[in-house]
Amino acid sequence: MSVPSLAQALSQAQSLGVERLDAQLLLLHALGRPAQQRAWLMAHDADELPAPAQSILDACVQRRAGGEPLAYITGHKEFFGLDLLVDSRVLIPRPDTETLVEWALEVLPAHTPASEPARVLDLGTGSGAIALALKATRNALQVSALDASEDALNVARENAKRLKLDLDFQQGSWLSGVRDKYHAIVSNPPYVAELDPHLNALRHEPAQALTSGADGLQDIRHIIASAGAHLLPRGWLLLEHGFDQAAAVRALLQQAGFSNIQSRRDLSGIERCSGGRTEQNK
Repeated sequence: MSVPSLAQALSQAQSLGVERLDAQLLLLHALGRPAQQRAWLMAHDADELPAPAQSILDACVQRRAGGEPLAYITGHKEFFGLDLLVDSRVLIPRPDTETLVEWALEVLPAHTPASEPARVLDLGTGSGAIALALKATRNALQVSALDASEDALNVARENAKRLKLDLDFQQGSWLSGVRDKYHAIVSNPPYVAELDPHLNALRHEPAQALTSGADGLQDIRHIIASAGAHLLPRGWLLLEHGFDQAAAVRALLQQAGFSNIQSRRDLSGIERCSGGRTEQNK
């Protein structure tokens, strides 16, 4: 049996229904090369595929053809310039969530005394993507990352260790048990309705990180109702939500007494995040 070239291996993967970009990334993964080396693949498309890499690639292609997300197969996902480890214990970070990180960096105090750093809490941290992006961008921040899942926290801790970023990790259900007050609380909570037809496409990801009651707003309601007590005066609560939930989230923020309520659009122009701040005197 002839040994396939890299080009032939890519063609075979595509013949099984794997898109070309995914096939390239899986081939690089099988070869033990970084995802940034697609140009290397094209320059070496006539090279023979080593047998060990062939076995790895075959298994990966089968998983991808079966609908498993690429990030779970390779174990990596880029977010805000960081290479994060991910697996089925955590939700895969999406580019849309970078909108939330950028907004948080805008509203958090840029200059505070070293003895009193700006404090931010990431609720439902999952892989740690938001918390790590904030800390990596502005090291002076005091960043806490909370999740109800110990499995998720283990992934986040491993990412923090790899990236050499110092976070305060806490386990708990939203804000219950939280004692400190923060300049900002940020969260990408579950916001998909339990019977949403799109859930089948997300079947490989943890359901507890996706769904939130009949309308998808159950967890957001809970966070908004309890966040004020954990924010400093003029502190911000920033939430990611579904593509059609901005108006509902703004209304919930208004009912809870937040001010300066607004929404931010993602790269697709969709209102992806909404937030508000507490009053000056609390």
